[in-house]
Amino acid sequence: MAAHGLHGSGLRLIAAAFALFAFTPTVNAADAFKVRLTPVPIEASTAAKTRGSGTAIASLDGTTLTLDGSFSGLQGAATVASLHEGPVAGVRGPGVADFTVPQAASGTFSAKFMLTPAQVASLRQGRLYLQINSAAAPDGNLWGWLSK
Repeated sequence: MAAHGLHGSGLRLIAAAFALFAFTPTVNAADAFKVRLTPVPIEASTAAKTRGSGTAIASLDGTTLTLDGSFSGLQGAATVASLHEGPVAGVRGPGVADFTVPQAASGTFSAKFMLTPAQVASLRQGRLYLQINSAAAPDGNLWGWLSK
């Protein structure tokens, strides 16, 4: 009987440990972000040249930001794409890293960035955005802020 009691206690201990493990959030889980790319004319003269749309998803694992997305409907071929950091959410800022996009009016892209701790903080504060330039709108055709 004593052996049966130990066996039952052992099973309860294993069940309790499993329950604790199953309901404990994973510490290293990647954070997910989404991006909606839309035309943002810088001035009235560029409004007719900033067309198109796109989407992207991003995940942050530690300081590594992985990005996958697509765009379509540009007035001219995409030329340059970059990750930017604004001083506050919604305000333009300098580019922090470039990434490759197809030199076409539509396409898909993937990129991986190693962020600094300050850039990770900016990402969590909604201050990082993507910008895709095109031949028709070289100062920015599509923009999108990374958000939860």
